[in-house]
Amino acid sequence: MRLAFMGTPDFAVPSLAELIASGHEVVAVYSQPPKPRGRGQKLTPSPVHAFAETMGLPVFTPDSMKSAEAIETFRSLQVDAACVVAYGQILKAEVLDAPRLGCFNLHGSLLPRWRGAAPIQRAIMAGDRQTGVQIMRMSEGLDEGPILLSEVMDIRPDDTAATLSDRMSHTGASLWPRALAAIERGAVEGTPQTGEPTYARKITPAQARIDWTRPAAEIDAHIRGLSPFPGAWFEAPGHDGPVRIKALMSRVSGPGEGELGEVLDAGRDGGLRVACGDGVVRLLTVQRPGKAAQPADEMLRGFAIPAGTVLPPSSSEPPRGER
Repeated sequence: MRLAFMGTPDFAVPSLAELIASGHEVVAVYSQPPKPRGRGQKLTPSPVHAFAETMGLPVFTPDSMKSAEAIETFRSLQVDAACVVAYGQILKAEVLDAPRLGCFNLHGSLLPRWRGAAPIQRAIMAGDRQTGVQIMRMSEGLDEGPILLSEVMDIRPDDTAATLSDRMSHTGASLWPRALAAIERGAVEGTPQTGEPTYARKITPAQARIDWTRPAAEIDAHIRGLSPFPGAWFEAPGHDGPVRIKALMSRVSGPGEGELGEVLDAGRDGGLRVACGDGVVRLLTVQRPGKAAQPADEMLRGFAIPAGTVLPPSSSEPPRGER
């Protein structure tokens, strides 16, 4: 089939690779425009953009797919279908209707649960035991189209957004050849979504903050669901004021007694144990501003948080690294 591919992050790269390996003709790749990254703020192409270039594929990076020019360029490709994976732009009806057979999206949840931008993160944060990958026919509504193909997946107790996303990206990629074969034969109409939808909205910095009044199991899910990006965070006292520290890996560490947010022990047996609304959570991997992620006990050798410290619930001043 003659295809256009639309995607941006690492999650989408295995799908593009699978389509190429399956013998389809990918005539154009669409991705979000390069963004400034790193200390030098050098314009850097997205993972999909970079991979497409290594494969010798033409890449389009319009600021908006709503412009008349972008729509006309897309139409002129005369593709059979468009395969969309975490592209990051809303597609108007003129774009959805341009391919001969339509536009199809790989989504990282079991719809209608977790429609929207952050389904993998939200599923872990909510304590879901299962999720999945689904290919659907796209409509103008937010992830509302009929489902063509699904694969259910377990969420493991130690999954982070990164580990789960990696498994889902490869499982989802493997669905494309079957889905496209059925689409080309006209052998699949899709199953309408049923049930009450939930929405996986983008996570704000304020929502990423750890609330020590919550049960340890919920805090652990919160931390893993936001790891590595944007990273759940807490404030710890520093010499020049509160310091924002990201928690990137944790585990529930059983019962314990202490004030909410109190550090029960620091560095012993690995990690940083903190009292919560119900139980104790052990922080295993952390990251200070401007530093690489590291085991909590290593951080504590250079940035002490003594036992008995109560991690502050709020601060009137922006933490260091956030000013």
